[in-house]
Amino acid sequence: MAERESSNPLVRTWNAVWRPTPASLRLLALIGVIGNVVIVVSGGAVRVTKSGLGCPDWPRCSGDSLVPTHNPEHHVLNMSIEFGNRLITFVVLGVGVLVFVAALRLRPRRRSLVWWALAQPMSVVAQAVIGGIVVLTKLHPAAVSLHFLVSPALLVFCVALWIRAGEGDAPPRPLAGPWTRRLAAALLVSCAAVLVAGTVVTGTGPHAGDAESRRYGFDITDVARIHGELAWLTIALTVPAIVVLHRTGAPAAARRRAHELAVLIVLQGAVGYVQYFLGVPAGLVLLHMLGAVLMWLAAFRLFFALRDRGPAPAAAEPAPAAPRPAEAAQPA
Repeated sequence: MAERESSNPLVRTWNAVWRPTPASLRLLALIGVIGNVVIVVSGGAVRVTKSGLGCPDWPRCSGDSLVPTHNPEHHVLNMSIEFGNRLITFVVLGVGVLVFVAALRLRPRRRSLVWWALAQPMSVVAQAVIGGIVVLTKLHPAAVSLHFLVSPALLVFCVALWIRAGEGDAPPRPLAGPWTRRLAAALLVSCAAVLVAGTVVTGTGPHAGDAESRRYGFDITDVARIHGELAWLTIALTVPAIVVLHRTGAPAAARRRAHELAVLIVLQGAVGYVQYFLGVPAGLVLLHMLGAVLMWLAAFRLFFALRDRGPAPAAAEPAPAAPRPAEAAQPA
């Protein structure tokens, strides 16, 4: 008889980690994706509120205190925003550890999922170390740029685990022609270039994390133009990808992923131009950062949608309990 699922949320969470199924592991992986998107936006909030040095020490917040305390040189709001971003990092690290434990406990164990899951907590630790370097270098723009770019790299592991947990381990079977797959790979490269150029724009503009922090010595108009040209290149790659997907009868899932990417790129471009002409208001900067991460996720989902690896293995059934001696002696 199948075991009845508990209605207690704590018990269900425990079972999802300690007695996982492919579906529960995929849900945990999705939570990891969401957590890393949230931390990107919270990091953006640190920048636009000039709270990058709200906690001027690392790993402590200020002096000998791990939490914000009275400091005449830093406003309590700035300290709270920076400290809140640090707390979110610990939450994301905790989720990464739970995902790794669930991948280890999954039966049958899938080695590739274990490696994808291990990359998540290790990457968060690396992100925390880089965050410390950012603080210790007083928000040097190169360190700030690296701090942001680690998040899209970490999202690669999260998205890969989320998708791989829902499919099998058969050799990848292409669902589209070689030119279509090359277009999808080129879209990944162009999206990565847009992200890198965006960090240069931020490091050159007014939202570098603190009013006194260093900036790149570039002209803001030049770097913004390069950033915009790379975005137009991404659109120029997305349009033929959609056309080819429709003309070659690609799977409906791949076509949906391409449409999602096109919509996100258009919205992202609109927000970028509006914020540029309005003088880069803080709210639009946060929206633009969120759009950048969602665009990156959409490009990866399109790339993964162009191959098939079969259905996910069914969860192994627990072995039935052995009958007690007294029960075994009774007649049937």
